Order: sequence, then C-alpha cells, then structure tokens
Amino acid sequence: MRKINQRAVLDLLRRSGPATRPQVAKDTGLSKPTVSQALLALEAAGLARATGHTSTGTGRSAVLYEADPTAGYVLGVDIGREHLRVAVSDLGHTVVARRDERNTSRSGTALVSAVGALAAATVREAGLSQADIVVRVLGSPGVADPAKRCFRHAPNLPGWGKAGLLDELEGVLGPDLMVENDANLTAVGEGERGAARGASVFACITIGTGVGMGVMVNGAVFRGATGAAGEIGYLPYGQSHAADAPPVRGHLEEATAAQSVVRGARELGLGTAKSAREVFRLARDGDELALRAVEAEADRLAYTVASVAAVIDPELIVLGGGIGTAADLLLDPLDRALRSFTPLVPSVVQGELGDDGVLTGAISVGLRAAEGLVFERKVGAA
Repeated sequence: MRKINQRAVLDLLRRSGPATRPQVAKDTGLSKPTVSQALLALEAAGLARATGHTSTGTGRSAVLYEADPTAGYVLGVDIGREHLRVAVSDLGHTVVARRDERNTSRSGTALVSAVGALAAATVREAGLSQADIVVRVLGSPGVADPAKRCFRHAPNLPGWGKAGLLDELEGVLGPDLMVENDANLTAVGEGERGAARGASVFACITIGTGVGMGVMVNGAVFRGATGAAGEIGYLPYGQSHAADAPPVRGHLEEATAAQSVVRGARELGLGTAKSAREVFRLARDGDELALRAVEAEADRLAYTVASVAAVIDPELIVLGGGIGTAADLLLDPLDRALRSFTPLVPSVVQGELGDDGVLTGAISVGLRAAEGLVFERKVGAA
C-alpha cells in the first residue's frame, strides 16, 4: 500500500507539476500524513524534491514539491539514410544533450559503429554515464523482425536486413533497446507535441529518401499483424511491370520520394536540379519549371492521400519528412487534385516538428517506459 500511495503522489507531480502537501492530499484523496510519508520516501529515493515555497503574502509559506527530472534519463536515436540524430532527455522532457551528423556509412556494420560512437559522445556531453540511461529508443526505417533480429523493408540502409543486427545495436547502445519504425515515432511526436494534438485518428506521412506512414488510433500506434502497417511505399502506382519478384523499393516510393522530385524537374528541363530541396527553393523564387515539378509531386501525393483516406478514414493527415517541409508549396495543388478524383478529403497539414519528429517521438515513448522503471528501481533500492 505504501508503494501504491507513493506512486500516486509521484504520478500527480509528474502530471500536474509542483504542488504543496495540502494540494497533493486534495488532488489524490490521500490523507495529509500519508502524503507526508510518501513525499519523504520519494525524496529519500531521489524521485521527488523540494523546489521552493509558495508565496501567499501573509502567513507561513508552504514547501513546493516536484518530480525530480534528474532521477533518470532517456536516449533517443534517429537513423536515416542521410542523417544520424541522437538526444538525451531527462524525465522532465528537457533535452540535455543532442548531436546530429551526416550518415556516411555504406554498410550495416559501419552504421552500427557510427551510431554507437555518436550515442556515447552524446551521453558524455550530457555529463552522464551509461548507467544513468534508463531507456533507449531507436527509430529506423523498416520493420523490426524479432525472429531474425534485423529490419525488414529498409532498402535505403545497406546491410540493415542482416540477421543479428539488433543484437549488434544493443551491443553498442545498451541492453533492452526499444526499436520502432521512424514514421510511427514521428506520428507519436506530432500527436503529443505537434500538428496532430487532440486528433483521435490520424496518419503521419513522411516523405524523404523513402516514404512511410505512422497511423495513430486513440493515442496508440496501429501496427497491423506483422508491424508493416504504414509501409505505403509498397502501394501500387502507375503501370505494373512483370517481374519474378517484387521490387526492393515499392512503386509509390519510387514515384513520390525526394529523388522523384529531382527526376521530374530534370525531365521538364531543369537540368541544374540536384536535390528536392533545391527544386523547392527555385519554386519559391518563381521558377516556372520548378513550379511545374512541384505541381506534379502534389498530384502524386494526392493519390497517396486518397488511398490512405479510403482505407482508414483519418480526421487528419500530417505531412512530415523532408518533403513535408515544402507543404507551403504542396498543400494547395494537392487539395485541388484530391478533390478532383475523390469525395474523401481529410484535412492535410504540415508537420510542426520538422527534422525533430523521430527524436521527439522516441523520447516520448522512452519517457513513458522510464517512469515506471525508475520508480521500481529507486523505491526497491530505497
């Protein structure tokens, strides 16, 4: 019963912020002596701390208590074809260290090594040791395969389908590593701290080097039977070509990912285009060929949105990833195209988190797991 009361008090402080003993007693329904005992135990365990006094003008001020954000830390890792991002957050959702670097690895072994080195450097920058990290969450393209201990459907990361890869990642990042699809984590981030706050059923479509989608239903990620829900890069698009095996990269991914924007711009005669970002910059400057390339990409995205809308009927679709940052150029032509061939037209908005989407989601997932783990470890050791 003591542990239950302590957890109730700690959860209230985490949820509502600093509070006095009388406030905690009122909001939890516990007696004041019980609250006092619980706070003393939480202080002794390093889970709560005094953070100041109330200022009421007259009379004696009361001590304010808060959940101690330094009781544990979460490591978030975002692995992409072009980038690696790592952040360390305390339990108060404050990022205390972060590092970003280009992904120059050309093999799974090299990428694992680079991720491990970057994570270790970020932990050191935060002034922490590996023992301070309670939960580690990694976001990656593809779907984790628990049997082969690797990622399926991640063609843009060479060697990522090698059996035992997840064991190698645990070896450099730490045990009990939580792995999740990057689009799913972006959806979590946008749902909790971004453009989808308050939405019950929504999808987050991420478009960059590859194409993915995270689907959230009542606050939970929808994964499907094998975890591949949202792998929309494999949706059929355009004319089918007979082959002995399905392509490594799906039809829709080939048609809509960043390289398709560059390819389309060059086919229109914009020979100087080297990246989707450059095409979007030229379009903002009024370049006619770039604007036509953007319109063509919007048409392809409208097909994607229409397919998603017909299957899951979301109240909102969030555009994320590198292409999502060009939503100011894409949303109007996308909406026009969408309305021309389907009556199912959900609201489509630009993501608010930009390049931070995966890390934000990873930290949110990690914090939920860490809160219970920290309590059990600290109270059990107290």
